[in-house]
Amino acid sequence: MRAIRVSRTGGPEVLEGCELSDPQPSAGELLLEVTAVGVNYIDVYRRTGLYPVPLPSVPGTELSGTVLAVGPGVKDFSPGDRVATLDARGAYAERSIVRADRAVHVPQAVSPDVAAAVMMQGLTAHYLVTDTFPLRAGQRCLIHAAAGGVGLLLVQLARRIGAEVFATVGSEAKVQAARGAGAHHVIVTADEDFTTAVEAIAGKRPLDVVYDGVGRATFAGGLAVLRPRGMMVTFGNASGPVDPVNLFDLTAAGSLFLTRPSVSHYIATTPELRERAEAVLGLVADGALDVRIGTRLPLDQAAEAHRRLESRETSGKVILIPNGA
Repeated sequence: MRAIRVSRTGGPEVLEGCELSDPQPSAGELLLEVTAVGVNYIDVYRRTGLYPVPLPSVPGTELSGTVLAVGPGVKDFSPGDRVATLDARGAYAERSIVRADRAVHVPQAVSPDVAAAVMMQGLTAHYLVTDTFPLRAGQRCLIHAAAGGVGLLLVQLARRIGAEVFATVGSEAKVQAARGAGAHHVIVTADEDFTTAVEAIAGKRPLDVVYDGVGRATFAGGLAVLRPRGMMVTFGNASGPVDPVNLFDLTAAGSLFLTRPSVSHYIATTPELRERAEAVLGLVADGALDVRIGTRLPLDQAAEAHRRLESRETSGKVILIPNGA
């Protein structure tokens, strides 16, 4: 089978195409024919060594596919079933293995491309607004990188809840995407300081919560616009990891809350995973949640996919198609 392999840490150029033997499912596992692969920042972090993994390895954890075979003891799935997961073992490949208890069925109304695009980012957006900081109607939130994959979904979910949504984007070209998703106020960070812009609209320190997937470049400014006892939710490192925090600064700013969540802790059990996935895929199937796929590339162009993702020039999800774009 065709696959992408990483033998050393580094830039996108370390993603190299190769031929590997087909994997075989063990007890409790599924063998999948991969239909589409979601490209995520965690793939970048593992490629660069920020999140160390054993090498050589086939990257990627998020995909949609069709069950080819099941290992002993599998009862919930059969060959031919359409499934998705964000816990695959080597998703950048034509075939992949996933534990059956980490896979979910895909509704017929959801296309394979969309299923691959929404698992990581959709479940992330869902837990952020329902559990990490349970957003309520009338509250004010700031969503950074609002034209990105998670950002567009967060904006839609926050607007659906009834919150007032402030959003940042990196360029004027991305404004319409954020507005189209439902953002009330869109700030172009290339043109103005977002803290000044937020306070010009809503007054000093007006926000209940900041959802920040950017990291170092936006962290301090986000703290500055939170109300007393507001919450900073920093869930990504697109601009680099956040610098060390002096906890007394949180006190001085009004007893702020700070959390660094991970999706893995919000889908730790099979029931949690399937309940959250069913909620998100159900919204997609009903047309209540629009999943934007900004870039489709063939599997062998994985390096280009990473370059585009890291450039922050993409809008929506980046996916790889093993059998062509």
